[in-house]
Amino acid sequence: MPPKANPSKLNPLQLRTLTLLQAIARIPDAAQATPDGDITITAFPHAHGDHFHLGDAVVRGSDATGLENQNVWNALARKGLVKAEWPHQIALTPQGVAYETGIADQILHKGGGH
Repeated sequence: MPPKANPSKLNPLQLRTLTLLQAIARIPDAAQATPDGDITITAFPHAHGDHFHLGDAVVRGSDATGLENQNVWNALARKGLVKAEWPHQIALTPQGVAYETGIADQILHKGGGH
């Protein structure tokens, strides 16, 4: 049986934020693994007008509002997907790295454009 979609019952903003954190974690100069298996985000993307770039993807700024939202950080931390020290540091836990959000192809626009 395939894994249940969104088993932690994340709301749409939390799902988008986790998806973006996962994408940032795959960028070599933007994240760093810790000895306990977490991946600390060391650099957030900078917006260019209404969008920003994450590796080879373009993301609408409107999909990224949770990256600067304390309530979203706290909710993801309560669910064990991140370790957060608002507003200074956020790290994906192994569970957060592995969590299948199912929306990456909807918010990480690849190819063409910018």
